[in-house]
Amino acid sequence: MKILFISDVYFPRVNGVSTSIKTFINQLQLLGHHVDLIAPDYGEGHDLDASNIKRIPARGIYFDPEDRLMKYGAALKLLPELKKEKYDIIHINTPFVAHYLGLKLAKLLHIPCVETYHTFFEDYLHHYLPWIPQGMARSLARTISKKQCNAVNAIVVPSQPMLDVLRVYGVSSSANVIPTGLQEGSFAESDGLAFKKKHNIENKRPMLLYVGRVAFEKNIPILFEMTKVLAERHPNVLLVVAGEGPAEKSLHQLAVTLKIEDNVKFIGYLDRDTELNACYKSADVFVFSSKSETQGLVLLEAMAQGTPVVGIAELGTASILHEGQGALIATENTIEFSDKVASLIENHTKRDLLSQKAKDYALCVWSADVQAQRMVNFYEKTMEQYQFKKSSLPYVTLTD
Repeated sequence: MKILFISDVYFPRVNGVSTSIKTFINQLQLLGHHVDLIAPDYGEGHDLDASNIKRIPARGIYFDPEDRLMKYGAALKLLPELKKEKYDIIHINTPFVAHYLGLKLAKLLHIPCVETYHTFFEDYLHHYLPWIPQGMARSLARTISKKQCNAVNAIVVPSQPMLDVLRVYGVSSSANVIPTGLQEGSFAESDGLAFKKKHNIENKRPMLLYVGRVAFEKNIPILFEMTKVLAERHPNVLLVVAGEGPAEKSLHQLAVTLKIEDNVKFIGYLDRDTELNACYKSADVFVFSSKSETQGLVLLEAMAQGTPVVGIAELGTASILHEGQGALIATENTIEFSDKVASLIENHTKRDLLSQKAKDYALCVWSADVQAQRMVNFYEKTMEQYQFKKSSLPYVTLTD
């Protein structure tokens, strides 16, 4: 099968969507399929020689400087080249230029397209368009999501709770829940002690970890407030924040306001291939408070390294986090949250047991090869439905 992925984000832009795309492409290739990707050109920091990645000239976004918007016209110039490839299906991964480009190319190439709904935009949009009232922003996000999801032949959703939300919106397209799985590299042995030494973290110091985009919708202030409460019990506790994003400045200020500057350490983005596993391994507890995740891949990556999780189980994370299966479920009550974290810091036997369960759970339930094969099966079903629909409309002629 020949598959064309299209996305408004990809590495060097580090986030869950980039990770998901890379994971599925790698696994689909291992299954013997040909996969190409259309993605923005960030100018530097990415592999321009990757033969399967077609980088498109892109412009910056004033309210989100990390991202780029591909130039639609420049992407369409690839059409003659794309026609020669004879793709079987297009897989859209983001709802901006990529969505409309994918629809256009699918029409011109006479092939079906699917789209993965990666981001819960209802809980996201108002953070980046603050001049729009929150209620209006949520309504706009629901309307756009419904329209876009119903415009494609089928949708992929990383978790059942997110699909349930889309059905409430009125999304009627064929759909399947296919989460991003973990590749073998996520389980590779790593040196947490060396990581701590490199970043000047005392070995015996209780270390909490957040990995992910430092964005407003991630609800990170809850982790800072929880750390403030926990520091009264464990004055030397350290919360490490691995990632970057638009909320970073406000979080630095929050640490000052809460007087926990010495209990928080920002270390920026980490290289997935060389440092990330060791970062997960070095932590005593992985903490997560986002309520807008469609999946929450970082939770599984932490578990794969045997790091137990304390987190809020809402929307996509509810499909991953199960009490006692490598995780303890918390709420936004910072006292309760801190108590659960403290129980793992103070009781090494409890932590070690949860650590082993975390690794077993990630390995047995969330392997990437299983999810990639499910994706292939869904592609095949979508292609069959597309061909059936075409054959049942004899009077409609598709043209360029």
